[in-house]
Amino acid sequence: MTEVQDQGLVILERPTPAVAIITLNNPDRLNALSFRMVDAIHDALDEIQADNACRVVILTGSGRGFCSGLDLSSVEGSSTSAGTTGPRAGMLSQERIAELPIKLRRLQQPVIAAVNGVAYGGGFALSLACDLRVAAPGARFCAQFIKLGIGGCDIGISYTLPRAVGSSRAFDLLLTARTVQAEEALDMGIVSALADDPVAHALELAELICTYSPFGVVMTKEVMWSNLDAVSIEQAVHLENRTQILASTGGEMAEAATAFMEKRPPDWSKVRPSGVWAR
Repeated sequence: MTEVQDQGLVILERPTPAVAIITLNNPDRLNALSFRMVDAIHDALDEIQADNACRVVILTGSGRGFCSGLDLSSVEGSSTSAGTTGPRAGMLSQERIAELPIKLRRLQQPVIAAVNGVAYGGGFALSLACDLRVAAPGARFCAQFIKLGIGGCDIGISYTLPRAVGSSRAFDLLLTARTVQAEEALDMGIVSALADDPVAHALELAELICTYSPFGVVMTKEVMWSNLDAVSIEQAVHLENRTQILASTGGEMAEAATAFMEKRPPDWSKVRPSGVWAR
C-alpha cells in the first residue's frame, strides 16, 4: 500500500518502504520555491535521512513543472531569519535555501530527479544536486539567476553544473541564461534519459538500485561525490580500496556470491551484522 504524507507544499509518498517520492506541490506557480516550501523540503529530507529502510529517493514536481525557481511573489524570509533584519536576515534566508543541495548530497540514499517540466534557477540547481536526472521530452532547464540582477552562481550550481557538463558549457549556461531543451540536456549530460513519464522511469531505476546491496549503494554515492573533489587518482583509489574492504566484511558480499552460485536474486534480509557494531 502506498503511504502518502501531505505536507501542503511538499508531498512525501512511499510507494514501498524502500522508495520515497518527494513532490513539490505548488502547481499554480510551477512549484516555485517559497521559503515555506524550502522548510518543507528540509523536513522531508530530514525524515528520509533517518529512515534506514528507505533505499532510494525520487524528487519531482506536481503539474506541468519541476520547479520554476525562487517564488518572487513571496515576501517572507526563511524561518531561520525570524527576529532579524537587513543583511543578517538576507544571509540567513540565503543560507537556508543554499543548504538544500548540501543536504541532498549528504543524504545516505541516492536521489533521482524526475524532471517533468521547467527546471529554472533554483529548480535547475536542485535537479543538479541529485545523483541521477531523468526528464520528460518537454522539460526545459535554465540557469536564470543572472537575469534577476544577481550573480549567475547560486544554490550550489557553480559546483554541480561544471561537474555535469564541463566548465566551458557551464560558463555558457550561467552567463547567457539560455534555455536548454530536453534533447540538448540529454546530449550535454545534464540528464541521463528522456521518458514520457519520468516518475515511472525513475521508479524503474529505483527498483533496479534496490536489488543491489544496501551498503554498496550508500558507499557508491559517498565515494563518487568524495572523489569528484579528489586531488589525485592515488587519493581516489585509497578511498575506493578502504571502502571495498569494509564492504566485503559486512556479509553482503557473501550473500551476493551465494545467490550467484544458487542462481537466485540476493536476499539482503538474510545478511546479519557481526562484530562490536552489531550490538
